[in-house]
Amino acid sequence: MRFTLFLAFTLALVGSITFFCTGAEAQDNPIKIGVMGPNTGSWASEGQDMLNVVVILADEINSAGGINGRKVEIVSADDGGDPKTAVLAAQQLYAEGVVAVVGTYGSNVTEATQDIYDEAGIVQVATGSTAIRLTEKGLTLFFRTCPRDDEQGRVLARYVKELGFKKVAVVHDNTSYSKGLADETRQLFADIGVTEVFYDAIIPGDRDFTATLTKIKAAEPDVIIFTGYYPEAALLLRQKKDMNWDVPMIGGDATNNLTLVQNAGEEAAAGYYFVSPPGPGDIKGEAAAKLLATYQQKHEVYPTSVWAILAGDAFGVIAEAIKNVGDNPEAIAQYLHNDLKDYNGLTGPISFNEKGDRIGEVYRLYQVDPTGAFVLK
Repeated sequence: MRFTLFLAFTLALVGSITFFCTGAEAQDNPIKIGVMGPNTGSWASEGQDMLNVVVILADEINSAGGINGRKVEIVSADDGGDPKTAVLAAQQLYAEGVVAVVGTYGSNVTEATQDIYDEAGIVQVATGSTAIRLTEKGLTLFFRTCPRDDEQGRVLARYVKELGFKKVAVVHDNTSYSKGLADETRQLFADIGVTEVFYDAIIPGDRDFTATLTKIKAAEPDVIIFTGYYPEAALLLRQKKDMNWDVPMIGGDATNNLTLVQNAGEEAAAGYYFVSPPGPGDIKGEAAAKLLATYQQKHEVYPTSVWAILAGDAFGVIAEAIKNVGDNPEAIAQYLHNDLKDYNGLTGPISFNEKGDRIGEVYRLYQVDPTGAFVLK
């Protein structure tokens, strides 16, 4: 399998690998850590922010002398937010000799690479991939710093009830994440006295959802639950406003991105609810404050969402493991499973269970205010 991966890499290489030799001069034996993210495509802001955060953290480690005297070399591969491109990105990172990979964003994109990394003996720590089945496969080298959709579904359903909605329309986009979250949430409605009056999927990448919105309106819901990603959520909000329909809308954590407001417009986005781990501006702690200050100084803006911060946490736990047990991937995985307890991450304490899932509840409810800001409720 290793030879097959290397051959596929050799045939498919298109020059999309980027090296970041962080710190002073690169040493002869650097520790190579990959960052796989959507640096291009509709999720490009997520991938670029992920890479920016990891490079900042790696620079800090290298400025302090590296990990056990060895420099960290960040190797970036663009998956384009597409499963097929992600396969090439994973093969390329394998060929470059990374011991672990941070990423990626998007459950179906991560799923396309899990077996590649596992068979190649590379630790993968996903950052924005919440689909339940990703950690139900018994892959001992796979972890994630984000929570799972079953937890998100419970929190989303709870807030639907607390906000007083009785009739809901559920819309997903058939991706692993979106359909999984929709199904997890709708299973809970009968238990909390909520009636589902509409359930259907849109096609991600489409530009006109007017026909779907017209069908939803005919069902007379109190709220639309959309479990897809921020580009489509923005279009739904804008086109709903164009119909002069003011039904509330609530989404999941894949809509936690300021580009949502930019694409929808402040007026259309105002009032929109979503559940998510705390955003960059709401994360507490000295480490997070230091990172955000450095990020703003270097890039003149904050990261657009929490997923880049979770990429920083993925890099952090990898670096912590290497510091304690070296850069053997099996040893890294064993440390993360058994010895990492309440690691002081950017988003709070981090530990992993036997499946590689992060332990603890982190979801909160946000609402977009009239100025386009995300307000923690």
